[in-house]
Order: sequence, then C-alpha cells, then structure tokens
Amino acid sequence: MKFFYALIFLSLFSCFETTRNCSDYKTGEYYSEVTINGELFKSKFKRTDDLQVETYNNKIDSSSLRWINDCEVVFKTINPKNMAERKDIHLKILTTTDSSYTYEYSYVGETQKQKGIAYRVK
Repeated sequence: MKFFYALIFLSLFSCFETTRNCSDYKTGEYYSEVTINGELFKSKFKRTDDLQVETYNNKIDSSSLRWINDCEVVFKTINPKNMAERKDIHLKILTTTDSSYTYEYSYVGETQKQKGIAYRVK
C-alpha cells in the first residue's frame, strides 16, 4: 500500500519539473525586476560571454563574468567606487521560459539571497 501512495505522489509531482535552459541566457539584452523590502527595482543590461554592462537609475556599471556552469555566474565590478561594489555577486538561474528567467543572487559568501526575473529584450 505504501508503494501505491508513493507512486501516486511521484506521478503528481513529476509533472512540475522546472525548465532550465540556462545556456540560452548567457548572452543577450535584458531588463530585470527585483523586489526588495516591497520596493521594485528595474535595470537594463547587455551581456556577452565575459562582460555585462548594466544601466540602473541612469548610471552605467560594468562587470566581468566568470561562469561556474551554464546556470551559475560570478560578477566582479570592473571599476568599484566603494567597498560594497568590491564584493563579488553570485547569481544562479532557477527556471527559464522562452523569454525570461528567474534567478537568485547574493554577495559571495553570504547566505541571504534575493530573487528576481530577467526578461529578454532582443
């Protein structure tokens, strides 16, 4: 009987497999939305294999990229202007669709993570 319940459980939840075609999002042009403490933050960015240029509040920020695997990348600010910008950021793609991906990110070594969504522009 336990086997029967386990089989039903597995069949119900196997339909909810998340899609992760991360390599589709390694390069391109995107805009991103992140909600922190109830406030929505939006930015635009363009990414190549090893560089990301982001525009937020009319300020441009550039980071070098180090891909850990197809779904995880570490950002290092190229010209940091303060101590916070000197910290590397780890980003992990959680799910993908045909035009967006959901991600989580944090400073390298920290446990508190934020989530966001990036949408393909082109």
